[in-house]
Amino acid sequence: MSRAHVALGGNLGNPAERLNRVFAELDRLPHSHLVQASSLYRSAPVGHADQPDFVNAVALLETSLSPYALMHELLELESRHGRVRSLVNGPRTLDLDLLLYDHREMQADHLTLPHPRMHLRRFVLAPLLEVDPDCVIPGRGRADLLLAGLDDQAEVHYLRPPALDTGFLALCNLGRGMVPRERGAWPLPMPAAS
Repeated sequence: MSRAHVALGGNLGNPAERLNRVFAELDRLPHSHLVQASSLYRSAPVGHADQPDFVNAVALLETSLSPYALMHELLELESRHGRVRSLVNGPRTLDLDLLLYDHREMQADHLTLPHPRMHLRRFVLAPLLEVDPDCVIPGRGRADLLLAGLDDQAEVHYLRPPALDTGFLALCNLGRGMVPRERGAWPLPMPAAS
């Protein structure tokens, strides 16, 4: 099985609710399962400022799909959630980007690995490090050092999960099967220590 890191984002509808549903849908992709889901983060839009803030996250998957097959599944998932590609960096219901696939480096017509701008985006690196603290981006270096070098970029804000019992969150994070799949079993983010 290969490891794939997928960025999730959106700013239309109820993006936080949508991203939590998408975590469960990622866990149901063929020949794949969700290993870990990051917390949700709010960030200002990049490019067109006249739109709502984005909610972002990162999912770590294990998959036997090829990078192209996985990207196809991600595009289908975007489409099922009403994604319309009319304006570059414009508002969207759901944006899914394949950030990393194992340690592969590749450049093709419709897929570049690692994602070509991920090292420049705090809203990608912060949740990425949450699911993979030792992440190294091929050709760029350690993600933690890249994030530390982005002091001048717009901030991202951690969004606390809904008021759920900490014990329940801990049980969910222990592994798959704690909650029936039909109800959306996926790792939930642990609340930050107070």
